[in-house]
Amino acid sequence: MPPKRKVATAESLSDVEESSQSQSATKKAKAASDTGLAANGQPTNKVLPVHISFPPRTEGALRLATWNISEDPDILVLTETKVNSSPQDGILDSRFNHRKWAISDKKSYSGTALLSKHKPITVSTDLPGHPDPTHVKGRIITFEFRGCYIVATYVTNAGQGLKTLSEKNTWNQHFTTYIRDLDKKKPVIWMGDLNVAPTAKDLANPKSNWNKTPGYTKNETEAFERILNPAESEQGAGKFVDVWRHMHPDDQHYTYFSYRFNCRSKGIGWRLDMFVVSERILEKVKMCEIRSEIYGASDHVPVVMEIEDELVMGMS
Repeated sequence: MPPKRKVATAESLSDVEESSQSQSATKKAKAASDTGLAANGQPTNKVLPVHISFPPRTEGALRLATWNISEDPDILVLTETKVNSSPQDGILDSRFNHRKWAISDKKSYSGTALLSKHKPITVSTDLPGHPDPTHVKGRIITFEFRGCYIVATYVTNAGQGLKTLSEKNTWNQHFTTYIRDLDKKKPVIWMGDLNVAPTAKDLANPKSNWNKTPGYTKNETEAFERILNPAESEQGAGKFVDVWRHMHPDDQHYTYFSYRFNCRSKGIGWRLDMFVVSERILEKVKMCEIRSEIYGASDHVPVVMEIEDELVMGMS
């Protein structure tokens, strides 16, 4: 479900500006074209590979994927779907018996889908306490299972020129309360396009983008950090873990590459799509990988995670 090609954004312009000013970046780009890999080791292909294969899943594990377009996960999240009604897609309908599409009031805007082979106990598309439901519609779906909650989000963007940063701050405030409340009942798996690069490792050019570009501002990064590590004053609040970063502490790999300015070939990207889990279930995670080669149908690449199936299904 490829999105429309985007116009130049603040993040793409800032990235390219810094890259063009850096002699070392030019050398890295040339090396990328020679080897087929960017300086950080990620592929630079602009279209989907002809032959695609993935490693077999771990026995006794469920595979979850966000913005995945080729794998066969048990639970799948799609973001920025931009659909105006629930699609009737034969392939998706045959693979996933339980489907929920969160649709924005604004035509061809936003949109999130949560698709599952397993039946949830409850389904919700609300963000409790948020003062403007129109800013929530199309951006969040929660499936409750016996063993955990799965929360799928296409998080609000701070906007070009940070014009909607206040709206993003409101989202973060209420989402933090929401995910903490869920975590007190059952463990939580939060997945999707989170629209934040948590640290300088999570985007190619942090210096030129800091506090200027949506997704990498003080407000946004601190809000994300507060979810992972609540303040001591928040008694009873559990910790969360950014799974891919935990498993790949030093890698600078990205999940979003702008279509503009040859960013993919230059390895200029952002890590915006991720899995965040309640700290107490981290030991249940078997793997978490960015499918770096699956680029071309979207300006994002998929991220997958495997976790013990008993966690989701609540089996003893």
